[in-house]
Amino acid sequence: MNSAAIALEPMMPQTHSVREVIKETPDTFTLTLQPEDGAGAIGFQPGQFSMLWVFGVGELPISISGDPGKQDRLVYTVRSVGKATNAFVSQKPGAGVGVRGPFGIGWPVDAARGRDLVIVAGGIGLAPLRPVIYHVLSHRTEYGRLVLLYGARSPRDLLYRKELASWARQRDTQVLTTVDYGGLSWRNHVGVVTTLLKYARLRPAQSVAMLCGPEIMMRFVARDLEGHGFGRRQIYLSMERNMKCAVGFCGHCQYGPHFICKDGPVFTYEQIGPMMDKYEL
Repeated sequence: MNSAAIALEPMMPQTHSVREVIKETPDTFTLTLQPEDGAGAIGFQPGQFSMLWVFGVGELPISISGDPGKQDRLVYTVRSVGKATNAFVSQKPGAGVGVRGPFGIGWPVDAARGRDLVIVAGGIGLAPLRPVIYHVLSHRTEYGRLVLLYGARSPRDLLYRKELASWARQRDTQVLTTVDYGGLSWRNHVGVVTTLLKYARLRPAQSVAMLCGPEIMMRFVARDLEGHGFGRRQIYLSMERNMKCAVGFCGHCQYGPHFICKDGPVFTYEQIGPMMDKYEL
């Protein structure tokens, strides 16, 4: 089977080599992968994910967290929470990893052109939203104001700290961070991420909101955004479920009438809002 045929087969992983490993926090790492065998450009949409196969351990779904404008690499930010994720973040440069994808429906960056973007992230939920920020900053004249509200457990759990500072210096961009526990040296906000809304420069009528983080966080943020005048079609959320096949075949990620892997992971609040209040759905 030639490489073109393999690329079209969604269940066939292609081998990528680890190019770089960066420690972001005590338990979170960013890995950069490159395709092997002279494969060409890698295209993906912000918000899409890949199925990563750690040989001899297993496969796991991880959102792509790199710059969509750099098509010679794939970047993933992963928190080590189990056997498979620990094996992935423990890879050394030059090691081989299997990659399937990209899969799923991503963030509506094309539909958001000409509008303000309000990005709300919790913890590692900033990783799937980072490609949106890269895209907007690379096409700055095509978008309005960019507002990023980001919350984490503590200052040491904040991802991409140098980039957060760099983004805050960009024109028409507001970056606000908060933590649950700040300590004596913390000089920014303390509290849940919804407390940042009162400091954000919002123009709901001309905005699109994109949310990613723990499900309970997204539920409360979406409700608060509604209270500020956002419509349910203006609010997008990235959902997470146990994905196995990534093509809607196995049914592991079914969420009401939707399959997260192929109908999402990004949905409008209008689509899934009624289901988010149902216990353990």
